[in-house]
Amino acid sequence: MENDSILRLAPSPADVRLAYGSDANQFGDLRFPKSGGPFAVVMMIHGGYWRAKFDLGHTGHLCEALTAKGLATWNVEYRRAGNAGGGWPGTFQDIGTAFRFLPQIAKRYNLDASRVVVMGHSAGGQLAVCLAAHEPAVKHVVSLAGVLDLQSAYDQHLSNDAVVEFLGGKPSAVTDHYRDADPMELKVPKGTAQWIIYGPADVDVPPEFSRNYVQTKKARGEDVHLLEIVEAGHFELIDPRTAAWGKVEATVRHEAGM
Repeated sequence: MENDSILRLAPSPADVRLAYGSDANQFGDLRFPKSGGPFAVVMMIHGGYWRAKFDLGHTGHLCEALTAKGLATWNVEYRRAGNAGGGWPGTFQDIGTAFRFLPQIAKRYNLDASRVVVMGHSAGGQLAVCLAAHEPAVKHVVSLAGVLDLQSAYDQHLSNDAVVEFLGGKPSAVTDHYRDADPMELKVPKGTAQWIIYGPADVDVPPEFSRNYVQTKKARGEDVHLLEIVEAGHFELIDPRTAAWGKVEATVRHEAGM
């Protein structure tokens, strides 16, 4: 199995696709168990270096796996760089709107909007942690191989300067964008648990991003935990067929109170 094969495998359809805004990219795929409830919810934010050519399809598989374990999942699409209104701040505004949409649909779909885990992969990890810093209602956040240091992402020209494309310029030109978007610069409030999960074999996002983030945030007194999955690279963390997935799933279920 190639590391990126999960990107090419179509997931089963969601239970329902719901628009949280008027733009064609402002929607989410909701999956929920068929009995019991109200269900804790995992809001999933896909990666792809914030670019329009990547969509939410590949994270449908982990959402299926979590729903099979008794969790509802809200797999979020959003405007990305290359879409009208995408980039900063539109991309982040969509994430916030999608999160605040959950209480509006909770009763209809038997969701427990007080038990929400926000999880993101790669660039989605940046968006998830950024949401936790700006949105006090977020109490549980999980970053999977997150791009958690935007200054370093710029310095290293990751993915052909993806961070410049996302934030609309270099740090010297749009200082406020980097200040408001960079997880390393943001403060996640007390009372919000952060799990930073990564694999040392990751060749897409440097593993030191996760390590340095946790070291920095612990020194600032934030509730942050580091989980290294030694057998994992970048995509194993989101692939339910891998050995690494069991540790991700266990962490998410714990944060959801299961």
